[in-house]
Amino acid sequence: MATTRPMLDAPILLTLLLTVSIIRHLLIGAADHRRAATNGNSAPPPMLLPLYHSSPNASLQRRDASGMSEKRRLQIAASRKDSARMRLYDNLLTDGYYTTRLWIGTPPQEFALIVDTGSTVTYVPCSNCKECGKHQDPKFQPDKSNTYEPVKCDLNCNCDMEGKYCIYDRRYAEMSSSSGVLGEDLISFGNESQLVPQRLVFGCENVETGDLYTQRADGIVGLGRGQLSIVDQLVEKSAISDSFSLCYGGMGTTGGAMILGKIPPPPNMAFTRSDPYRSPYYNIDLKEMHVAGKPLRISPKIFDGKYGTVLDSGTTYAYLPEDAFIAFKNAIMKERPNLKQINGPDSNFNDICFSGAGSNVSELSKTFPEVSLVFGNGQKVLLSPENYLFRHTKVRGAYCLGIFQNGNDPTTLLGGIVVRNTLVTYDRESEKIGFWKTNCSNLWKTLNISTAAAPAPEPAPTATPASPTVSALPPTVSSSTGKDVSLPPEPATSGSPQTRLPGELRIGFITFDMLFSTNNSGSKLNLSELSEAIAHELNVDNSQVRLLNFTSVENSSSVQWAIYPAEPASYFPTATATTIILRLTARQLHLPNSYRNYQVVDWKIQPRTKRNWWGQHMLAIIVGLMIIT
Repeated sequence: MATTRPMLDAPILLTLLLTVSIIRHLLIGAADHRRAATNGNSAPPPMLLPLYHSSPNASLQRRDASGMSEKRRLQIAASRKDSARMRLYDNLLTDGYYTTRLWIGTPPQEFALIVDTGSTVTYVPCSNCKECGKHQDPKFQPDKSNTYEPVKCDLNCNCDMEGKYCIYDRRYAEMSSSSGVLGEDLISFGNESQLVPQRLVFGCENVETGDLYTQRADGIVGLGRGQLSIVDQLVEKSAISDSFSLCYGGMGTTGGAMILGKIPPPPNMAFTRSDPYRSPYYNIDLKEMHVAGKPLRISPKIFDGKYGTVLDSGTTYAYLPEDAFIAFKNAIMKERPNLKQINGPDSNFNDICFSGAGSNVSELSKTFPEVSLVFGNGQKVLLSPENYLFRHTKVRGAYCLGIFQNGNDPTTLLGGIVVRNTLVTYDRESEKIGFWKTNCSNLWKTLNISTAAAPAPEPAPTATPASPTVSALPPTVSSSTGKDVSLPPEPATSGSPQTRLPGELRIGFITFDMLFSTNNSGSKLNLSELSEAIAHELNVDNSQVRLLNFTSVENSSSVQWAIYPAEPASYFPTATATTIILRLTARQLHLPNSYRNYQVVDWKIQPRTKRNWWGQHMLAIIVGLMIIT
């Protein structure tokens, strides 16, 4: 918006700009917080805000040695088309979070990190950490990375006791904490991304407590505003434009997608202002809530208390100020008079639950009302029942409200449940956030975004003359014969570091055996659900996953699967087959909790098979006979 304003003297203008910059970064430095991981069995405590604020001097410097301003960098970044397209894993309600995969170091070491827009530091456990819990992956080993360097102490960071290296310390309101040294290394974003590995600063944990110690995930990837944020660092390097997007899977599904960098906004995406000066968190300009098309009878100012309305990917549920929550709860109950209200799954919480809705998620909109979030500019986001309900874990066909009262805190906090099956774009450059309802499991196809592998990485600076090859996948896997299969990178001319299987073998299908231990599960395997989860994790259609054999003996079950190429292809692209095999052998199938105790005990690749005339035309013959009869 262009407005006419009186001219200010240069010294006064400079002083004002500097003051605004300092205030902004003081706010940003206070932005880190974390919520306790919860599960679907109970409602979590109200919103938890940080008790500890990082030193403000760690976030003030905004120009590099060349004197290039942030605005200039944003202009350059906006012209770049590279982006990191990444998969999300786990389940919001059963795990309490979503994770993505990052690879750190040379050769790369893999980590599962919680996606958190409320944190501004990315950190993983370090190998010398004696006070770190047991997590999904091994600890980061700096001495095994040829490109790792600790960040040396200077005026822009907090220093260790010896004044030698920069350190970080994050303490959270639920009494957990993370502290350690800051290091710099190559971080890779996976073979589905265009973005090449980048040298970034991250935290190498020496101590972690509370939920950070007990959680399964390795650490956190910080997407908040701040100098140490992975987004800010990539923007400063002009590697991406100042934007990122998240898309969480729907009820009953795992995973989703994340994009670091700008994408063209889809048609009908609803945008709202996100004022970076309003609070240190990502906020939206929420003015009204409608239930079944009727506005709640509350003042619009109720959504502007304290930090305003905060959008936070690291929080599981949603929390409203008291008056807004009461109005919302009453409106939902008024629209559902025929449903029976029942006790929640956990007696420790007074959850509001209903039975008799049926177990088909796609039919919930026939039973529960539509909810709308209305922004200050008049645009709105429609919420389906899966955006404010969670499944009752003890009563089939029952659901509970996933929106709670935020204690005495006047802040409105919208967690991940509100944006399930919703593409959320954090357009930080334009200071706005967009919402678009979609199926997050098919996001790439919906947006017509190619999942081609990333371009070849730039040479990594090392002490040796020859820089090692950086790949986002492990260099070797073992076949069912016990022999190592070398996976060399593609030739540089292809523009891809993606690995490939040797030779020109055309792979017709891939078979693998999974062994499940059922000692403590108390239930049988749901093969249909398991098939869908495997398809999602291998990034293939459900029709490509076929059950070949199933046996169950005492406390173990063996399942044999086959993965076929997508129709009408009769063989896999080599890169696709390689990715599938690597995910299988590296135990990268992040299945729901009830299926996590598994082993891939054998896998085989089968060559392309030629079908005879009868095989090629069998389906047509059967259909013809059915028509005749």
